[in-house]
Amino acid sequence: MMRTIFYAKESSLAAAFNVPKGITALVGGGGKTTLMLRLARELAKTGARVIVTTTTHIFPPEGIPQGNPANAQEVARALLLEPLICLGKPAVDGKLIAPDLSMEILSQLADYVLVEADGAKRLPLKAPAEHEPVIPQEARLVVAVAGLDGAVQPIRESVFRPALYAALCGKSEQDVVTARDIALVLTSPNGQRKNVPPGARFAVLLNKADNEQARETALAIAAELEQYALERVVIASLGGEF
Repeated sequence: MMRTIFYAKESSLAAAFNVPKGITALVGGGGKTTLMLRLARELAKTGARVIVTTTTHIFPPEGIPQGNPANAQEVARALLLEPLICLGKPAVDGKLIAPDLSMEILSQLADYVLVEADGAKRLPLKAPAEHEPVIPQEARLVVAVAGLDGAVQPIRESVFRPALYAALCGKSEQDVVTARDIALVLTSPNGQRKNVPPGARFAVLLNKADNEQARETALAIAAELEQYALERVVIASLGGEF
């Protein structure tokens, strides 16, 4: 039976998702980076060794040491100095791309590796293109994120790759996004469930539950998700603060 969890700020976000040791990948839109950094800082406070990284592109997070070590020994030394580090190769646009070391190696060096596995251009919803998401095969948990502020908006205004999203929903880009649409794309093997490794757990974050209307939308989406054999849905208002 699917669990629907309302996350409160004084609660543990890692516990809400039951984050396992090893690799957790984040996909979708509407708060992946915020989720990744919230989880990372929470886990690091427990004394765990935590790496945040990407298989696509991320901006370097403020306040977290970063680098692109050439070998495992350098990563191990960095984690002795700081429990939370960000690894990635600098790109020309100021972002970081995937580090040189493999995700498998990183997972052997840290307790937790949190990976942003696709991008959404800061839009609340998205549909993946052919080349995405890039989820490590070693991932033990995949969390699909959707921003509730994308609901009841035209697909063309609230979605990254609107043509693909509309096609998944059987709609046009001018149609508005419904709770059913969000649930459908979150769980579709051509949507946010695309490329989830065999055996990996799959969970959903419905983010930006900032008011009563958004919370009602979240509950409507959760009701739709019941039919898709989902493990858990976390409803939260994470904001933009890390």
